[in-house]
Amino acid sequence: MLALENVSIGFLRYDGLVHRCEVPALDGIDLTVDRGEVLALVGASGAGKSLLAHALFGILPENAVVRGDVSLDGQPVAAAQGGKRCSPRMALVPQSLSHLDPLARCGKQLQWAAKRGGKAKTATELVDTLESFGLGAEVMRLYPHQVSGGMARRLLLAIATISEPDLIVADEPTSGLDPDAANTVLCHLRRLADHGKAVLMITHDLVTAVSHADRVAILAGGRLLGIEPANAFSGEGRRLSMPYARALWLAMPDNHFTATPLEREAMHA
Repeated sequence: MLALENVSIGFLRYDGLVHRCEVPALDGIDLTVDRGEVLALVGASGAGKSLLAHALFGILPENAVVRGDVSLDGQPVAAAQGGKRCSPRMALVPQSLSHLDPLARCGKQLQWAAKRGGKAKTATELVDTLESFGLGAEVMRLYPHQVSGGMARRLLLAIATISEPDLIVADEPTSGLDPDAANTVLCHLRRLADHGKAVLMITHDLVTAVSHADRVAILAGGRLLGIEPANAFSGEGRRLSMPYARALWLAMPDNHFTATPLEREAMHA
């Protein structure tokens, strides 16, 4: 489905008055997301997770430099290579709530998203989509400033998935949600994958990642350290192949912060 080969991202900046240099942000990322799976991309804040998502959709700043190959079912993704249009087969669930239009009712924004993806929906189908994320029909009439932060985040998810894209990239989809709402969102993403969609879920929360993902990719220091099966994050983590992954797992509160000094050192190497 989605394939990234040796993808690197840097930013051009001036070092002095005339000399321009490139500051690396991500380097040599190789990653695939298959149909029917949820791949969780896990990393600390600032690791570059959102940068990678934005690169897929061509929404990086103008001084960004993207290298490498990005393809969807073997076809180059034009937006990632500087193209103007993003494939309707891909949808981004952005992290920032500012992506909602403050001057348009929520229902209208949902309707627009469906039309952009070539999937015109009836009013009943729009309401059904909202309800699948735990939002009531009354949200259709509201403006973004009239809903809570958690409701706005679920609305972004509804907007991204209303056109039934093949690939969903969800950037911190549970941020700001209470446990019940977060579980509703995660179950919906899992259900999309079970129906043949590909889901790339970006999160800083390892527990969230392993609860609904098939595989977990770990990003640190601008590099992809490796990919582990989600079910390997259990017990003392002995099935994990990467020392960093095991240290990260054992450092979770539910594991009583049992990482050894050497394992904690691996996390900061």
